[in-house]
Amino acid sequence: QVQLVESGGGLVRAGGSLRLSCTASKSIFSINAMGWYRQAPGKQRELVAAITSGGSTNYADSVKGRFTISRDNAKNTVYLQMNSLKPEDTAVYYCNARVVYGAGYVDYWGQGTQVTVSS
Repeated sequence: QVQLVESGGGLVRAGGSLRLSCTASKSIFSINAMGWYRQAPGKQRELVAAITSGGSTNYADSVKGRFTISRDNAKNTVYLQMNSLKPEDTAVYYCNARVVYGAGYVDYWGQGTQVTVSS
């Protein structure tokens, strides 16, 4: 079982920056991958960025060059640095932890944090 606590959302003007944090209740060495997803009103939840235990990263095309995912193993924390924010980045952002168990996996989710970008 993994509990995830997010922080760092808020209201920002277009072009501004925010940093989201997600702290896990256990060592992230034992978590195969962590990521950030977002869900805007009326839309499906989508992957924003992910990072594996080995440090490999993956980004949605819409955020490449603007967002950076990173991890601090000592703090069991994953960060999402968001720069050059756009109104279309407005959404609830969710932290995700994926733990592989044998042939399957379990996804754990944080409670979500609201990011609002004004034009």
